[in-house]
Amino acid sequence: MTVRALASIGVALALVATSEPELAATRRQAASPSTAAATAKDLVDRAFDAAYSLDHDEAIALARQAIAVSPDDPDTHRGLAAILWLNILFRRGAVTIDHYMGSVTKSMGTLPKPPAELIDEFHRELDTSIRIAQARLDKSPKDADAKYDLGSAYALEASYAAAVEGSTFAAFKSARRAYDLEEDVLDQQPDRAEAAIVVGSYRYLVATLNLPTRWVAYMAGFGGGKARGIALVESALNDPEAHMDASTALILIYTREGRFEDVLKLLGRLEHEYPRNRILVLEQGATNIRAGHYAEAEAVLTVGLSQFEHDPRPKVPGERALWLYKRGAARVLLHHPVDAQADLRAALEAAPVEWVRGRIRLELGKTEDLQGHRQAAIGEYRQAHQIADANNDPIGSTAAARYERQPFDRQKP
Repeated sequence: MTVRALASIGVALALVATSEPELAATRRQAASPSTAAATAKDLVDRAFDAAYSLDHDEAIALARQAIAVSPDDPDTHRGLAAILWLNILFRRGAVTIDHYMGSVTKSMGTLPKPPAELIDEFHRELDTSIRIAQARLDKSPKDADAKYDLGSAYALEASYAAAVEGSTFAAFKSARRAYDLEEDVLDQQPDRAEAAIVVGSYRYLVATLNLPTRWVAYMAGFGGGKARGIALVESALNDPEAHMDASTALILIYTREGRFEDVLKLLGRLEHEYPRNRILVLEQGATNIRAGHYAEAEAVLTVGLSQFEHDPRPKVPGERALWLYKRGAARVLLHHPVDAQADLRAALEAAPVEWVRGRIRLELGKTEDLQGHRQAAIGEYRQAHQIADANNDPIGSTAAARYERQPFDRQKP
């Protein structure tokens, strides 16, 4: 019982704390318009649209322009930090629901490291945003905007500390600061959608911790309550300025709760809004697998694979292998072992990241079981078990151990 489990708070907020600078800029611009602010706001809006469309170089360039236009605004600096954070996640391959579901979160340390210059710029911009917001709060302690800005910066800091640096202590400290500040914002402005997302996400995540760790969180000042947390995030879903943040947070929450049909609805809306984001298609396929819609999963992933192959833009590490692994898994569940093996063996040749390589071996074992080749299946499961253990993938390890003991059941996958 340590703060280690609380790192999930910071990690999961990676899906929440990314676009909030855009929202704050939008809100403040409506209150006090000026030509420079309007230009900075437009640049930040465009930067996030580009980032959510996977046009990362364009997004970073636009965010840097926003700082040049409005260098004394914490929103612009936090905006660039968030854009860089998204790019770091992309370069590491930590962009799927799998990475935030407790299945491969512990394997973050084995993922590719981002360029040092990106890390340095992230820290520089986030530190600048914190410094400016803190100065404004020191000057006006009741300023809800300053509290929100500072809390959002600390939420992003928590996410980075947990997911990239692997520092659970730093993540916990920053997450606690973020929670306190955003809860104060809600006390002053109960309908503040952006703050509700942060507070609601933290409340939900604390409520999902084991009992001893949950008590540590309570004593440290975190609030809990799963239903209350979900309701807070859902309250922001229809806010025109907060819907992206709310959607991404709820995709994670609903997946953890087994509400896969709701996840598919949200993914469909986001895919319509950002049709160039192929990762949303990948997640639709993966969610269809979780929902038991295996034929739909195969169809969606086939379309997505074609989209991937014709997309000249940068890919996440091992992305082709991930697409093939997911479609192979769907074909296993459809009991098409030959087609599944073709995908899975192609995935092994496509430089998968290690946790994916272990999962591929797991699925290959299932294909052998489906064909009555028990000894070959056991060999694959043993390889999967070793890879999973070496890469801190407890779900992969548990599944491999299970199928080592008993064959994969085509009727009860």
